[in-house]
Amino acid sequence: MSSLFSPLSIRTITLKNRIVVSPMCQYSSEDGFSTDWHLVHLGSRAVGGAGLIFTEATAVSAEGRITPEDLGIWKDEHIEGLQRITRFIRQNGSVPGIQLAHAGRKASHRRPWEGGNLILPTDDRGWQTVGPSALSFQGTGPEPIALTAEGIEKVLTDFQMAAQRALTAGFQVVEIHAAHGYLLHEFLSPLSNQRTDDYGGSFANRVRLLLDVVGQVQTVWPSELPLFVRISATDWTEGGWTIDDSVALAGLLKDKGVDVVDCSSGGNVATAKIPLKPGYQVPFAERIKKETGIMTAAVGLITSPEQANAILTSGQADLVLLAREFLRDPYFPLHAAQATGAATAWPVQYERARPR
Repeated sequence: MSSLFSPLSIRTITLKNRIVVSPMCQYSSEDGFSTDWHLVHLGSRAVGGAGLIFTEATAVSAEGRITPEDLGIWKDEHIEGLQRITRFIRQNGSVPGIQLAHAGRKASHRRPWEGGNLILPTDDRGWQTVGPSALSFQGTGPEPIALTAEGIEKVLTDFQMAAQRALTAGFQVVEIHAAHGYLLHEFLSPLSNQRTDDYGGSFANRVRLLLDVVGQVQTVWPSELPLFVRISATDWTEGGWTIDDSVALAGLLKDKGVDVVDCSSGGNVATAKIPLKPGYQVPFAERIKKETGIMTAAVGLITSPEQANAILTSGQADLVLLAREFLRDPYFPLHAAQATGAATAWPVQYERARPR
């Protein structure tokens, strides 16, 4: 059997294959509400045969959005639209997952096709950003406000309540977003965290907020359902977060009951030089898996069935996440099955078009 199409059981959930739709921001919401775009975007990947389908980074608070058009789960009214999406995904044989996120100092920006620049709080569409310290991402311009103890408590409550709503909405996997320079990653990295309290300074202090968020989510997220954490395995910058730090963190997450570490990188330093090439982040997933024993997911320029299958067959990761390739081909798993000789069911509505 192709490794790519071998099932994987995580707690009580069984994924029919190892192909995961990575979170991909669509910037197509108003006031956090999902739309028909999200239903079709995510639903088509379920029709296409992915084992697990994540929403885009879904904001746990209004101030935690990257842009005003981000998907949200900070109020109960968001649940109904998300239920429609999870129901369709499950009806088509895939598992619905949600990535819970807070953008921190990288919040209040315009959409990429609108320039991606910071929206100032004085603009009626912008708001004051927060972070571990009053350090702007670009190094110039308006600074975020350093979170107070009360602000940190609000973040913890926001993640907890978002996880409860995610459960009600029908999601079966939660991923906590602690990567790409967003709030939880900002606390992890000494380049963005210059606090002198219990949430700054030492490694133990800088990882505290993420571990606290995991604990808060676990108070409402059932123990029989999987919990993932996405990290940036390195800042790609001298003096920043490193792969050694990530290995140490992964061990702590495993001890806390996290099931999978989703291994990305970068995003916290605007000037970082990232050596992009096919599978450039896979070694991070491999090392974390081998040194801690936790399951890992590989992501980043994975574009072909052969490449994805080789990652799994060689034991470098337990899951492969694809983003841009799924934008190009919503039916990647169906095509990958044909390419690797795996047996997989096509939707009955499409069966007549299956290549013979």
